Amino acid sequence: MFVEIITPDRKVFSGEASVVTLPGVDGSFQILNDHAALVSTLEKGTLSADKDVFQIEGGVVEVLNNKVLILAEGIN
Repeated sequence: MFVEIITPDRKVFSGEASVVTLPGVDGSFQILNDHAALVSTLEKGTLSADKDVFQIEGGVVEVLNNKVLILAEGIN
């Protein structure tokens, strides 16, 4: 699936990934290929797309048609 991670001032990651792990409000969750459509808020924590790992302060994720768009705040 295609993954894009964007902050208010730059694009942090853009590419293919087989699994994305996100810090949700109710705990960590994963997105795999052919996942159902989803919009969710994100908490402070670890975000990973395969082997690429980022620390975020929060944000929003949208999943639609094997595309994952993450609007993140405070990426380290």
